[in-house]
Amino acid sequence: MSNSDLVRVEISAGVASVVLNRPEQRNAINPAMVDALRAAFDRIEADPEARVSILSGAGPVFCAGMDLKSFTNGEAEAILNGPYGFAGFVARTRRKPVIACVHGAALAGGFEIMLACDLVVATQEAIFGLPEVKLGLIAGGGGAIRLAQRIPRVLANELLLTGKTYPAAEMLRWGLINRVVAQGELVDIALELASEIARNAPLSITESLALSDQLFRGQEAALWQANDGALAALAGSQDVSEGIAAFFEKRPPSWSGI
Repeated sequence: MSNSDLVRVEISAGVASVVLNRPEQRNAINPAMVDALRAAFDRIEADPEARVSILSGAGPVFCAGMDLKSFTNGEAEAILNGPYGFAGFVARTRRKPVIACVHGAALAGGFEIMLACDLVVATQEAIFGLPEVKLGLIAGGGGAIRLAQRIPRVLANELLLTGKTYPAAEMLRWGLINRVVAQGELVDIALELASEIARNAPLSITESLALSDQLFRGQEAALWQANDGALAALAGSQDVSEGIAAFFEKRPPSWSGI
């Protein structure tokens, strides 16, 4: 599958549709998908026709996060630390807003991609979570940084430290998503919201988004270095090797603390 097939892009009436397209792998992010997603938003940012994007996933889920097989094959650097961070997306400063259109599950890096978007619409059945602690990792794609900026610290810690999954209704109550809709309405509601934005003045959209992001971006700049250092330290630990092995072998991990 070519990179252009891994992330599909269509632009119409000011709205760019961006679709993660590895459905057989639950849209898990590998290096090729990183390149494809980065290129997709390079195109959108440069195209005057595109004013707002809808980011969705093909198949049964939005995104299951990092491809763990790629991680264990030594490709972590390309997935996590290339231009714009995890997935070539989460640390990108964009001039145009992105609406996450979530169905199925947004887990680990998939949840962090959602957190990097500007608005979120999700189905009633969608689930969300940061299970990295179950693998010996941290939510190093922005989750550990962004959650405590957006929701009360105790709720952020619950997500980060338990690794549990939560329903869309809970994410709506916590203020992490904008709309919860029926499965059959997801695309229509996201497109309606995107079209409302696209009808407005493009410079006004750009400047409004920049001002809205300024506080968060300023705080994040000082945190990414610490985040990346912690992630690098854990990536070489015995616990992460054990956590991923246990995941694939479908057994409880035996942690060593080293």
